[in-house]
Formats: sequence, structure tokens, C-alpha cells
Amino acid sequence: MEQRKVWCRYCEPQYSRRRKPVLAVGNPSNSSRVGILSVDPKGEVDFLVEAGKLKRLLRTGWVKAGVPHPESVADHSYRTALIAMLFADLGGLDGGKMIRMALLHDLAEAEVGDLTPTQKEANPIWKLNEKKAVEHLTGFLPPDLAMRYESIIEEYNKDASEEAHLVHSADKLEMLLQAVEYVSVVKDEERLMRLRHVHFEGGFEAALEKEIKSRVSAKNSEA
Repeated sequence: MEQRKVWCRYCEPQYSRRRKPVLAVGNPSNSSRVGILSVDPKGEVDFLVEAGKLKRLLRTGWVKAGVPHPESVADHSYRTALIAMLFADLGGLDGGKMIRMALLHDLAEAEVGDLTPTQKEANPIWKLNEKKAVEHLTGFLPPDLAMRYESIIEEYNKDASEEAHLVHSADKLEMLLQAVEYVSVVKDEERLMRLRHVHFEGGFEAALEKEIKSRVSAKNSEA
């Protein structure tokens, strides 16, 4: 089998981590199935361990709002991915791309932490820090995969496509839904529901927003 070499900036001398090339392996018994065999899976496990920090990183906004046992960044990313999946399947868009984008959109926070909008305003280089964090984390992966994930994250950050725009909407809707779910356990409802400013003009996003916000009144009536 011929080995296909791919240039990798992480393999240059200035980077201490060196990755071996990736081999594409086809399954003779099923030509429709193609797998990727990494010569050394250590990098992939390192990537998963680093990304796994998001499971233990609490969402700063909910902590500041006084939510007891608030969700983690990974919790948020999971349901954002579910909303993105719904958008894609209902709208006939690229579901795989949108789910990847939703799962990766907060990846940098595994290194830089979950910054609030106020904290970002006070740190003019937060975008550069997040970019460096993404490059470090994807650097554990095979070069072609690293570039693919970096491209998806950049597309999301620049809101450069319909898919990216909808994943941004999914991110906001997930926060709004989580706020509604926390209303019953947080006394400072006004502070918690600062996300009422989330608003969409038309489409399924607007329908979801209306339905989610209607549940605040329903929860209050139950209390």
C-alpha cells in the first residue's frame, strides 16, 4: 500500500510534537466503507483527553447567576449539536457539517476557559488566544483532519455560511432553553432571564424561540 504524505505545520522543527502520515485503508469486502488508520493513535487519545476538560468546565454565566450545580460547556455543546441536527434535517442542509460545527464551536475553551462577554471585552486578544488554543488542540490530530476541523471552526466564527448562521442560532436557543430550565431553581429570575434579548425574525428559529419563552410563564404558574 502506498503511503500518502501530507504536509503538517505541526511537524515542522519549531513544533515539538511530530505526527506520522495517515494511511487511507479501504475494506475489500465493502468498497463503500473507508476507514482512516493512524499509525500512532496517541495523538487522537491526547485530543480526546484535552477536549474532555470541557466536561468539567462549568459555564461561567450560570455560575455567576447563582445556579447550583450548573451545566458544563460539554453539556451545552451536546444540546447545541442536537438543535443543529434538527435544523439540518428539517432544512435539508449538511447535517454532518453542522453537528461537527456545534461540537467544535467551544473547543478552545478547554484551554482558555469559558469567558463571559464582559470578560472578552476586557481582553482584546481573546480571539487570538482562542485561535492558538484551537491550533494546539487540533495539532494532536492527523494534519488533514486538523485542517478540516480548524476550517469548520473558522467558518463558524466568521458566520460564513448558512450552516454557520444556523449553528449560531442553535447556540443562542440552547442558552435560552437552559435559562428557562433553571428558572425554577434560581431566585434571581431577572438576572437569569437576561437571555430574553434573544430574538429571531421568522423561520423555525423564531418558532422555537416563541415556544421556549412561553415555558417561562408555564414554570412560574407551576411554582
